[in-house]
Amino acid sequence: MPDPFAKHPQRFLRTPEAARVLGLSARTLEKHRTFGTGPTYRKLGGRIVYAMEDLQTWADLGLRQSTSDPGQGRIYPAAARPDARPR
Repeated sequence: MPDPFAKHPQRFLRTPEAARVLGLSARTLEKHRTFGTGPTYRKLGGRIVYAMEDLQTWADLGLRQSTSDPGQGRIYPAAARPDARPR
């Protein structure tokens, strides 16, 4: 049986491209990575790459229907989280 994913290989984006997809600056995405508040990423050698699916999953954490909708998740600012334990 042929592989259904063979026609559509997973696309990985470098930080500047991923930031453009999310409407953020590359620096903001780097800060999210540093503080652990951003999308899942992969490190391939010395390169950081993001899968489109991971960017969409992270962005969906902020999905709301109205201002009173608590949503299913939360996207934290690109800063140390107040509930994070010191290292």
